[in-house]
Amino acid sequence: MFAERLLAVLSGERPVHWMLGHTVGEAYDQLVALAPETPLRSGGRPVLRRCSAHPPGPDAVEVCANFTTGDRVRALAFRLERGQDRRWRCAAVELDGLPA
Repeated sequence: MFAERLLAVLSGERPVHWMLGHTVGEAYDQLVALAPETPLRSGGRPVLRRCSAHPPGPDAVEVCANFTTGDRVRALAFRLERGQDRRWRCAAVELDGLPA
């Protein structure tokens, strides 16, 4: 579900501020920098193909997601961290081919 949310922002379907309550640390700034520059804004809506989660600890999950845009398969990586309020928030995000 979180990967779909990120794709909606990176494709321009949703504004970046839609992620304000779902990010922590530098992740929001990373989205602000990535969203206008991403090639996902042109063409059709990205379609999520697969997500793989790898928990490095009890309060963090690192996720790699594959998705398609037209004929191309792309990759998205992000890290979710559980805060003291027990809610999960994005702490980092990277899109293939673009600087983090």
